[in-house]
Amino acid sequence: MTSIVYSHRGPSSVLSVAERPVPKPGRGEVRVKIAVSGVNPTDWKARAADRPMEFAEIVPNQDGAGTVDAVGEGVDDLSVGDRVWIYLAQHGQPGGTAQEYAVVPSVRAVRLPDDIGFDVAASLGVPAMTAHRALTVHESGPARLGPGALEGRTVLVAGGAGAVGHAAIQLAVWAGATVLTTISSPEKAALARAAGAHHVIDYRTQDVAAEVGKIVPDGVDHIVEVSLATNLGLDLEVVANHGSIAYYADNGGDRFGGPIRSSFAKNVRLQGLLLYTVGDHALFAAADDITRALDDGALPVGEGAGLPLLWFPLAETAAAHDAVEAGATGKVLIRVSDDA
Repeated sequence: MTSIVYSHRGPSSVLSVAERPVPKPGRGEVRVKIAVSGVNPTDWKARAADRPMEFAEIVPNQDGAGTVDAVGEGVDDLSVGDRVWIYLAQHGQPGGTAQEYAVVPSVRAVRLPDDIGFDVAASLGVPAMTAHRALTVHESGPARLGPGALEGRTVLVAGGAGAVGHAAIQLAVWAGATVLTTISSPEKAALARAAGAHHVIDYRTQDVAAEVGKIVPDGVDHIVEVSLATNLGLDLEVVANHGSIAYYADNGGDRFGGPIRSSFAKNVRLQGLLLYTVGDHALFAAADDITRALDDGALPVGEGAGLPLLWFPLAETAAAHDAVEAGATGKVLIRVSDDA
């Protein structure tokens, strides 16, 4: 089978095309014939990180989608022929989804509803699960998402045109919230509206705090934050009493600081989140709720749904990584097989 591999960390030029034996699933594992591999910032950051390799050779990319074609011993929840979406494929093991066949723990391969395409499926994983966690850390809950779970709540999504922001908008709307989002251009505003955001604020041309105050005088309940170093002061100004600020990235700087009094005076919950360490309970809850949202048609992709798709062939995985690193607007996907 064709795989994309690297044996030392560095720029995208360390990635190469290689032929490797088709792997066999072990106990508790399934082998998936990959149709589409999804690329996220975490994939290029892991490849470029200044740290030792955990394995002699790594196949990148955590997210993907395809069809189960072999099942290991002890797996009874999936069968050969099941269509699945995959999350954290390369976490704790050398093989990600940038290859024709990937072996993953069966719990990380989630059965797809019949009418959901592999393009949607490969766009889930890291973005949708991060968004789910960010929306479920408020001290008053909910711990799970579904229709009505966020009824009466307000959500502010920083960067609504990004992949996580897009998923956060869609999940929050599906759960019944009123959603505000910040963007940086008219083009991104159109994407955020297409995703379902009720209020879109251009932080380059508008006073975000003033605009949020007009819409939600008592402050927003949940904030999904991509740039805490830049936005913490603003977040503390617009968050409601007992609100939550969930941050998942270090865009805009790797240190943050803010006024202490306005933080404790509002009983604010400041919640960091990382899927690799969040724990199985949160991952399983997210996978289950996301699949329910898929059943309800709540997570479409494509420009008309607010998330343009940028496609690359498997042999151009390095270019796909470069596109994500350069901040491409939309979701970068790799077409691995003709099933895509």
